[in-house]
Amino acid sequence: MLVLVVSFLGCSTWRGARLYRSGTAALDRGEVEVALVELSQAARLVPEASEVHNHLGIAQLEADRIGLARESFERAVELDCDNHAASDNLARLRAIEGVSGP
Repeated sequence: MLVLVVSFLGCSTWRGARLYRSGTAALDRGEVEVALVELSQAARLVPEASEVHNHLGIAQLEADRIGLARESFERAVELDCDNHAASDNLARLRAIEGVSGP
């Protein structure tokens, strides 16, 4: 039984990584709606992956979903305070919004 649970978690992680890569590629191509769908699914499958939340935040920002972008960047930084890209993205967003803080 334990083997099945570990196997299931492995499949979720693998699917999440695949969605992260394809969502990031869609974002690079300017296909924001595709990126939003795929990166959102990736974030659900691998919720502890800071990079996924950061890229989801970028897609949300591109789609003018400012509040959701802020939440994604904050989550990315919360998960990994050494994720400098997410920290920079959060700082830029806060500057745009006129908000200061950690």
